[in-house]
Amino acid sequence: MPPGHSPSSPEPPGSATPQGTPATPQGAPVTPAGSTNDAIDALDGRLIRLLAEEPRIGVLECSRRLQVARGTVQARLDRLQAKGVIGGFGPEVDPAAIGYPVTAFATLEISQGQGSDVRAHLASVPEVLELHTITGIGDMLVRIVARSNADLQRVIDRVLGFDGIVRSSTAIVLENPVPYRILPLIDQAAAE
Repeated sequence: MPPGHSPSSPEPPGSATPQGTPATPQGAPVTPAGSTNDAIDALDGRLIRLLAEEPRIGVLECSRRLQVARGTVQARLDRLQAKGVIGGFGPEVDPAAIGYPVTAFATLEISQGQGSDVRAHLASVPEVLELHTITGIGDMLVRIVARSNADLQRVIDRVLGFDGIVRSSTAIVLENPVPYRILPLIDQAAAE
């Protein structure tokens, strides 16, 4: 039991009740169970946006800015992490800023039954930033980076240097007008 709490003391807002259901802070909107959004509410959305805009902010400062108790912020963060809504707090690194300005997407067709071996091979290539299994023409979609167009050929050769990959098609990224983003989706999910 946390210090300062006795079995008869009320739980802080945002913490779990003895029955295991989350308590909600006063005035916080409650998302009905079974609705389209059981993952986050408006306070969660505001907290995620604040952390995205200022990733080095502490829990105490979050509570001050959001005008809720520190325990509420901590409980929300713990719950969001446990549910997989927040996956980490690491820095966002731009590959171009560390010498990898070329980005490409490779669609790979793989031999039947080779999926786990191909995944392990691709995970061993540092220039492979993402791997998705997909439907459609190919089996996997890989985002790769390189130091130059000539270096891209070296990376592609390394990616394809595995017997389980049958065929590939590569497209070089020219521009990224809408970089990876999540906040508009967070805003929408928090409003549902």
